[in-house]
Amino acid sequence: MARVSGHKAKVVGARSPLGKRFGEKTGVELAKMGLETIEDLLRHYPRRYVKRGDYTSLDGGVPGEPVTYVAEVVEFHKRYARNRSMQIISATISDGTSTLPLTFFARQAYLAQHLERQLKVGTVAMFAGTLKRGINGQRELTHPEVEPLDSWEDEETARREAARPIPIYGATTKLQTWKVRKLVRTLLDPLTEADVLDPVPAEIVRRRRLLSELEALRLVHTPEDEQEAQRAKARLRYDEAFLLQTALARRRADLAAFEARPRPAVEGGLVDAFDAQLPFTLTDGQRAVAAEIGADLDAGAPMQRLLQGEVGSGKTVVALRAMLQVVDNGGQAALLAPTEVLAQQHARTIANLLGPLGEAGMLGGATEGTRVALLTGSLNAAARKKALLQAASGEAGIVVGTHALLGDQVQFADLGLVVIDEQHRFGVEQRDALRTKGTTMPHQLYMTATPIPRSVAMTFFGDVEVSTLREIPAGRSPITTHLVPAWNPRWMERVWSKVAEEVDGGGRAYVVAPRISSTLEEEGADVYDLFAPEGTPKKRPAGTPETVDGGPDSTANVEDAAAWLRRHTTLDPAAIGIMHGRLATEEKDAAMAAFAAGEVPVLVSTTVIEVGVDVPEATMMVVLDADRFGLSQLHQLRGRVGRGSKPGTCLVVSWADPASETHERLTVLAETLDGFRLAEADLEQRREGDILGAAQSGRASSLRLLRVIADADIIERARADARELISEDPNLVHHPELLTAITQLVDPDHEEFLDRV
Repeated sequence: MARVSGHKAKVVGARSPLGKRFGEKTGVELAKMGLETIEDLLRHYPRRYVKRGDYTSLDGGVPGEPVTYVAEVVEFHKRYARNRSMQIISATISDGTSTLPLTFFARQAYLAQHLERQLKVGTVAMFAGTLKRGINGQRELTHPEVEPLDSWEDEETARREAARPIPIYGATTKLQTWKVRKLVRTLLDPLTEADVLDPVPAEIVRRRRLLSELEALRLVHTPEDEQEAQRAKARLRYDEAFLLQTALARRRADLAAFEARPRPAVEGGLVDAFDAQLPFTLTDGQRAVAAEIGADLDAGAPMQRLLQGEVGSGKTVVALRAMLQVVDNGGQAALLAPTEVLAQQHARTIANLLGPLGEAGMLGGATEGTRVALLTGSLNAAARKKALLQAASGEAGIVVGTHALLGDQVQFADLGLVVIDEQHRFGVEQRDALRTKGTTMPHQLYMTATPIPRSVAMTFFGDVEVSTLREIPAGRSPITTHLVPAWNPRWMERVWSKVAEEVDGGGRAYVVAPRISSTLEEEGADVYDLFAPEGTPKKRPAGTPETVDGGPDSTANVEDAAAWLRRHTTLDPAAIGIMHGRLATEEKDAAMAAFAAGEVPVLVSTTVIEVGVDVPEATMMVVLDADRFGLSQLHQLRGRVGRGSKPGTCLVVSWADPASETHERLTVLAETLDGFRLAEADLEQRREGDILGAAQSGRASSLRLLRVIADADIIERARADARELISEDPNLVHHPELLTAITQLVDPDHEEFLDRV
């Protein structure tokens, strides 16, 4: 008999391809939707439900994509082709507001008769096919599959089924939603309570008054009414939250079991000296977070803390104080950055903030100070040897670097703190390599410039403590954001004249494009942004002239945009530089140095400049094809301007229709500088599963139903239950079903994600 577990169904033969059960052709179609096993299909929940008598909007759907509509036939016509080789059948369906034409070609008389019976005027049915745009530009369906809603074999079945909502599943052109429903029922109907293993402990099921696992599966696929479907989803959402929270709680307990050397605050040490020489006053938020980190460093268990904050909130200063507290105790701190540009920026910023305190042993350096070493892959042999010796001897109390820090040759005298910037860019093995370089488990501080809503932090960062900086230090200039329609030539002219004005006034301007060139993939959106959007189709308004990004049917790229600006604007061609991740290190350094010095005041770049780059003279940013980025990433990008005494301006260019959701999303960016609000807005308009990187990996997300914004209360309850359970049974010895379910949930990719915090 089939056996099902709470998150991923444990079924006899569950790991066998579905093709063995339903046939090779059906298996191929299911695989197109990421459904390869029996458990995958049982967890392929309906996308929505339709009440009989209700229709779905015929305005939805994108030409070229599969669609499913529930509508009524309002017209039917048939005629012979000129050569009388076939009959052409035309029908029109309506949702009560809009209409959509259907066309069928019947070479056999019996097929024409069958369609005539199916498509009688007044018939309500589901219509599934690939939406097309005809010669006249009208949307239409050609040869759609038709499933009348009253096609039952007996009266009793008709009465029972007629009262139920119709589940609508994700489907393909060849495997329609009603066929998916039948396949699910084939697997589900034979199951009994005895066949189902529930990973959620029975005591929690009773205390929370949850449905049984089988009951939830039955009601989500075959509800009697909408209320039953919602009850089932609530149980299944709890499953997802509980399993993830249990995995996080286990990891939290595992880390807490390690010993770390306490690094308490030292009165009169480097931290006090650093505070005394700062040219500004720390914000209340910085002081509060610094106190939290200081207390963690004083503990005997390794610190695991995530430091997040608004753009320009002063995370680096807080992290540097933590590093100095470790140095005060004779230890060392390593700062790991994902790119050389960011590592070099951190090293310069830290050196400037420390001043003489970072120049111990040098002329003019403070005797009680330390040294800062930089270790990257592009260093020459002599510089690399010097940095390695400074780290190994302990001469350098702070070592900043890229992946080069992870090499076997890199040794530390006493590594007490690891600070990882933009931690989601590093894999589990990379972080493990750095952890092992300490004589004991080093304390760990993770930094992110991407604002993370509380519910997201609970869901995906539940095994670490989270500190948040919201307050912006005094003196930061405001940033104004404007939406610019790419299809309006007058507005675009004004964009480039505004850039020229900024440059003439001694400012700098970034021009950001999603791609490096027309032949290379996007660099950054899929790699960096937790909230990166799916690709947004662009619409080309009639009569649109050539533009900087080549038009609405292509994606802006650095190489073409730079060439266009040199040809078609008043900007000095020599004043336009380029920057992207595929340049050699020397070229990137030269490009940034020329930009910072004002020798090349316009920099056309990918998102490689989005984090850590600090050029106070940069006052203007133009983001091309802004709809290709998530709101959080756009927020990070615009944080690169207005970092000096002059205010910043960000011009967000998009081909999005003013009536579209994409335009509405970008409007939110222009209305607020609150990164947390933007992150939530991104999540509300996007599948939460993408946060786990499902869109990047191409695999289905483990979160099928859980919504991290709307279901925050469920996540809260699940976290409390998971932590209580793990405190009593850390290794889940008494809960083997739960251990199995977690093992299936935390596959290598998801385990790597969990280890990214």
